[in-house]
Amino acid sequence: MNALVQRWRALSLTLRSAMLFALVAALVVSGAGWYLYGAMRQEMTTRSDFQVTGRVEYFRHLLSQRFPLGRLVANTGLFENMLGNEQDVLIFQQPGQKPLINVNPARLSLPPVTPTPADAPQLLSAIRSGETAQGVPLRVASALVRLDDGNLLQISAAHVMFNEQKMLARYLWRIVAAVAVAFVLIALLGYWVMRRGLQPLWRMAAQAAVITPNTLSTRLSEQGVPTELQQLTRSFNAMLDRLNEGYQRLTQFSADLAHEIRTPVGALMGHCQVALYQPRSVEEYETLLSNNMDELERISRMVENILFLARAGEAQAVLNYSRLDVTQELRRVADYFEGLAEERGITLVCQGEGPLLADAMLFQRALSNLVANAVRYADENSQIQLQVVSQPTGERVVQVVNQGRPISPVHLDKLFDRFYRVDAARSAGSHASGLGLAIVSAIMTLHGGKARAECAQGDKAARITFSLIFPAADEFNVVCRATGAMKL
Repeated sequence: MNALVQRWRALSLTLRSAMLFALVAALVVSGAGWYLYGAMRQEMTTRSDFQVTGRVEYFRHLLSQRFPLGRLVANTGLFENMLGNEQDVLIFQQPGQKPLINVNPARLSLPPVTPTPADAPQLLSAIRSGETAQGVPLRVASALVRLDDGNLLQISAAHVMFNEQKMLARYLWRIVAAVAVAFVLIALLGYWVMRRGLQPLWRMAAQAAVITPNTLSTRLSEQGVPTELQQLTRSFNAMLDRLNEGYQRLTQFSADLAHEIRTPVGALMGHCQVALYQPRSVEEYETLLSNNMDELERISRMVENILFLARAGEAQAVLNYSRLDVTQELRRVADYFEGLAEERGITLVCQGEGPLLADAMLFQRALSNLVANAVRYADENSQIQLQVVSQPTGERVVQVVNQGRPISPVHLDKLFDRFYRVDAARSAGSHASGLGLAIVSAIMTLHGGKARAECAQGDKAARITFSLIFPAADEFNVVCRATGAMKL
């Protein structure tokens, strides 16, 4: 049912798009037809103007060459034959007198027009426009000519654009019919073309519709996909890769979280069951409560770390940037872990100096997690180096270097994942939750930097280096603008 609904919506979209395209095309065709109609009308008007001015100029020139006016008056039928069956008008008259020649088959009333003087050339600008009682447009021209006897004769000619109007009317209807036919044809062809062109998108939509959280490994097929949609298909498949990876990590995170919490909860339940099995002394109850308190603190730290990672992942943490003295910060963290390190015969050495732009509390937390991890897993009677290195690119790198068991390159990229442990057996008896390095990575992400782990095989032990890479000043300002923090 959903597939049919989606199909109908897609069909409606195709139909609407085709109709809209056809409407736009019809408007363009209508504009072109209207332009051609106006051009033809203007051309017919111009031809009519040349026709009436040509007649006036002809007789004006003829009479100015001493042609007898009487011969023209005696042959009025000649003018009727010259004008043909049209309703054109030709009038010869002396100013203020009755017309000597009046060829006006339709008895039209001409609009008043000022004649061109006898000593001036006939100009098209002197033409007047008008229309008949039936609404047919006409063009009128008039000019004066001086006869041999010195009198003036006014020659007036008019052309009734009856045939032109009929032709324009037929042309207009043809334009309307052409626009209607073009609209229908373009709509049908556009619908067919768009439906054919959208078939790959429909196939992609059908393939994407069956993808569920359990089938995130399914990918859209690139077979038969047009070149224009190949990039979209690849981008969609890449998005599915990222979603699948995130979903797998979330699933693994949920499983690890349940496993990590189950252990202390199981210990608490076991302690309580043993305590309730038979009466205990006050000292035994105090010991039980002390053990339970350790497990509760472990759960509390785990919950706190998980909440921190959740807020950091959603960029909800508010950073308070300040200029830190790296030497002082390294020394402060080293002094804090000095007692724990002495228990395993480990020496903490601080090297390097310089300023650093970072959130003081988060920087101490990230560095403390690295030092705690190094103290926990470094070889006994070894040395841990806390140092700061300035890169030529302007980046500031804080490193924690220790000697210990080598770490395979396969594990290096996963050290900063949540609940990930290289050796689960070594971590089973410790209070580590597997979130320390994940918190370090989240803190560096908030600072616009990154955390990195490297392992170099030595003669006696591997040299393991954890690096906190802080961005240069320009990149730092970009991060401040993105997070809303204040630049220094």
